[in-house]
Amino acid sequence: MTTLLLVAAVVFFLAVVMTMAGRGGGNFYVLVLVLAGMPMHQAAATGQFILLATAVSAFVVFQKHRVVVWHLALLIGSLTASAAFVGGYGSHGFSGHTLKFVFSGFLALAGILMLIPFPEAGEPEGRPRFLRWRFSAGGRLYEVDLRLVVPVTVLSGFGSGMVGVSGGSFLVPLMVLACRVPVRIAVGTASTLIGATALMGFTGHALRGDFHPAWAVPLAAVTVVGGALGGRFALKSRPKHLKLLFAVTTLIAAGIMLANALRTT
Repeated sequence: MTTLLLVAAVVFFLAVVMTMAGRGGGNFYVLVLVLAGMPMHQAAATGQFILLATAVSAFVVFQKHRVVVWHLALLIGSLTASAAFVGGYGSHGFSGHTLKFVFSGFLALAGILMLIPFPEAGEPEGRPRFLRWRFSAGGRLYEVDLRLVVPVTVLSGFGSGMVGVSGGSFLVPLMVLACRVPVRIAVGTASTLIGATALMGFTGHALRGDFHPAWAVPLAAVTVVGGALGGRFALKSRPKHLKLLFAVTTLIAAGIMLANALRTT
């Protein structure tokens, strides 16, 4: 019980902070669960369940303030969710040790991406080019580079579902760079995408018998509160001020998970 309470306190803090940056926090959830002694496959399933609860809670706040672009949510969300289901269901094709190595690689890449400055892009000019999709939402014109968005979305969804993370670390820069979306809108829209990915990834793991509600349910209840609180803070904060902190902590988490994988090999 003491361990569960400690994990719940850490998970609550992560839910608040990660929601503020448009990141589900699944990488940290899974890391905390593994360090608490939970097997990797069960930790991945529990992490996805927690992500789903956090994302739904944050989405209610973001949608209320109209910072969700539904065109992108439907396009990227459908691709990500489908790939996450395949990744979650197919995770048993890999050993727990292999998943730990893949997981640490995802963390390292996410941390590096967060160190890259992503400038706010203006509205597109001229005629749309080949495989570029343009649409209007909220009085703004957007342009999506399908050549980049589709493959990156599918790959990130598959990897996220396999190791039990949200993919939020990749979705926000993807929307900013390839879809020309302002950072605040990207953060709000990412909450919807994270929820879709988490639902399908969790379903894949659950069908394999990895879901154990004894820890998952109380931790999800904690993150519902954390996600709502983080969503409110995000609307009042400037995410760029937190990027360096998230990058550093993500790289540290990657090192910890890598060390854990090497120690248990």
